[in-house]
Amino acid sequence: MITIEDFANVELKTGRVLEAQRVEKAKKLIVLKVDTGEERQIVAGIGKAYAPEELIGKTIVVVTNMQPAKLMGVESHGMLLAASDDEGNLSIITPEREIKQGSKVN
Repeated sequence: MITIEDFANVELKTGRVLEAQRVEKAKKLIVLKVDTGEERQIVAGIGKAYAPEELIGKTIVVVTNMQPAKLMGVESHGMLLAASDDEGNLSIITPEREIKQGSKVN
């Protein structure tokens, strides 16, 4: 269990996917260039559920205050939010209405 203070430390913002491509030699990884008010690169394990071209232009929710991490040698500066069920279906979390990129998610 985490406290409300712990959760309050997580910075969530909206971001528009500008570019997306598969990470070479990785079945699940896609590298995204995302505008969250600033451009950032995010690596996500969503390649079995999404083709890179269907992600371009989508507004997603991103954790923006994570320490950078390397996945298959590619640096990631954030994490996108997605839901998955027991059958392995995956869905990226997106706002239901248009909203400015970099908007805080509360």
